[in-house]
This record gives sequence, C-alpha cells and structure tokens, in this order.
Amino acid sequence: MQTLKPGKQRKMLYQAPDHKRHKHFGAHLSPELQASQKVKTLPVRSGDTVRVVRGDHKGFEGKVSRIDSNKYRLYIDGLTREKVDGSSIFVPVHPSKIVIKSLVLDDKWRKKIIERKRATHKKVEKAAEKPKREPVEIKREITEEKAEEKVKTEKAKEKKPSGRKKRALRKPKAADTKEKAVTKKEEKPKEKKARTKRKSAKKSEGGV
Repeated sequence: MQTLKPGKQRKMLYQAPDHKRHKHFGAHLSPELQASQKVKTLPVRSGDTVRVVRGDHKGFEGKVSRIDSNKYRLYIDGLTREKVDGSSIFVPVHPSKIVIKSLVLDDKWRKKIIERKRATHKKVEKAAEKPKREPVEIKREITEEKAEEKVKTEKAKEKKPSGRKKRALRKPKAADTKEKAVTKKEEKPKEKKARTKRKSAKKSEGGV
C-alpha cells in the first residue's frame, strides 16, 4: 500500500509488523566488507561493530549492545551520556546514521540472506559484462529504374481525381436530367403516332 499523506505514512511506520520493521534497520556496509561479502546493505543486529557517520557522535565505533525495534533505534557500547543527577544512559542512534564495519555470521538465516544477495549481484555483473549491440546502419541503394517508377507513380497519383471529383463526374447535374426527361417524353408519343398510322393503313388496305 502506498500513500502520499504523511499521517498515514507515520501510522504505517509505527504500526508495522516485525517482518517489515526488520527491513527498516538496514544499513550500509563498509567498503572493505562490500568487497569481501559482495553485499551493499544488511539489517543491523546486536554484536555487529558499527561506526557512526552522521550526527554529534560522528566517528564513534563500537559493538551494538541492544536494538529497540519499537522506536527504530540501536544502542552502541561506550556511547553514553550523563544525566543531571550523574547517572549515565545509552545514546539512541538511528540505523541510517551508521556503517557496519564487521558482521556476526552465527545466524544461518543471515547467511542465507547474504547468499541470495550475492546471487543477484552476480546476475547484475553478468548483465553488465555483456557487450551492447551496436545499431547497424541500413543503407538502401535505389537504382535508376526504381527512381523512375516512383516518379511515375507520383505523377499518376497527382493526375487521378480525388473522391469528391469522381462523385461530381459520376452524378449528372439536375438541369441535364430534366432536359433528358423532356426529350424522352417528346420522342415517345411520336413513335406511337407512327405506329397508329401504319395500323390504319393496313386496315384500309385489307378492307379494300
């Protein structure tokens, strides 16, 4: 679930289950550890030696004595401060302000996490090693005959009338249709009269 409202983001952070809280304790490894383990980040655990990188206690190194998953803080041996009454207490440090110098590899689950991350790192390295395919420049050589054919087709397209012009040529005008209809009407009765005259002549001849 993703949200842009800061109130909901805080609520999700402080009501998160343990398996999600564990991920918020991720910290960067030192360059030496990154080279040996081939892993960039891991969640901090008690027993790891860390170095503070930011804040008032920058440069302090020590072992992690305790981790507070409710407040998202960790406590380092030797990093303390005195109260007004004279008693000393540990200074809480956020995991984003430290770098892991050495790891505790007693836990089998942590070893599995490191192996999984190494496998993904190898896949990324292999993908980076593969040479990228260079774009092949395709050059099409057009012969003189093809060029002439292209010119002919373009000229033919220019000469051909468009769809509207074709329709206009197909459909006759209203004045022409009227004239044609009038001429047909005039021709028909003349033919009938000629036929009647022939019939009357034949009858007259027969009677005689």
